Amino acid sequence: MAAFLAELLFDLVGSIVVSWLRQALVAVCAWLDTKIHGRAARFVVGGLLGIAAYFLIPVITGLLGL
Repeated sequence: MAAFLAELLFDLVGSIVVSWLRQALVAVCAWLDTKIHGRAARFVVGGLLGIAAYFLIPVITGLLGL
């Protein structure tokens, strides 16, 4: 029973953290969108953020145990 409750607690905390991270990411991207001018600069920054996400998302999900 304790293992079942622990699993539910981990799922709840994981979903809350993922939701919070998603909201923070949207806020940062909206702020960053106003700071970058020019199509080429947006492609470069978007590519760099994509590469960073490619490596960081598996690390974050591994830490959260999702």
